[in-house]
Amino acid sequence: MLIGAIGGYFYWQSVKKTPQYSLALLVDAARRDDKNQVAQIIDTEQVVNNFVPQISEKAVELYGRNLPPSIINRVALLVAPLMPAIKEKAKEELPQLIREKTEKLDRAPYWAIALFAERGLDIKIEGDTATIKSKIPENPAEFTMKRDGNLWKITAIKDEKLAQKVAEKVGQQILALAKKGNILDAGKQLGIENTGEILKGLNDIFK
Repeated sequence: MLIGAIGGYFYWQSVKKTPQYSLALLVDAARRDDKNQVAQIIDTEQVVNNFVPQISEKAVELYGRNLPPSIINRVALLVAPLMPAIKEKAKEELPQLIREKTEKLDRAPYWAIALFAERGLDIKIEGDTATIKSKIPENPAEFTMKRDGNLWKITAIKDEKLAQKVAEKVGQQILALAKKGNILDAGKQLGIENTGEILKGLNDIFK
């Protein structure tokens, strides 16, 4: 009995150093709306920086259909000032994404999630980097985690639905603001000061 207890203790200590334990803490923090704990497990800036290319790809799909690659590349350079607005929108959507991805685990205690995570997740560890993919087709998710002391931090999230959602929201926000006033006012409300220059460049491309 004593040997079993000692073995269980040391096994649990080893579990606490795994990516799945950090994910379990994240699930628990998300359902308690513990922003400080969430911040310890998600590197928000890194996640958003890694996520922006996915948003850009979706924006091209939504708004750049039938355009040649050369035009798309030139447009991408011109609209670079939109990136801060896109990043802020992604940051706004990140907490909701975490809640959506973890809602099915709301009733499970965090220790159970840590112990049995591999039943629903494919976890691959290479050095200080871990790649986690969901095994559940209806709830796809892919995370990259980096070791950070005794915990693991999420540094990248791959999610096509969220990328499209953010691309649509930013595009819709620009259009809605532009309809209310002029495009220059719309740009200023989004924190973009040189909207006029962007439009001039776009007009030059599509002449």
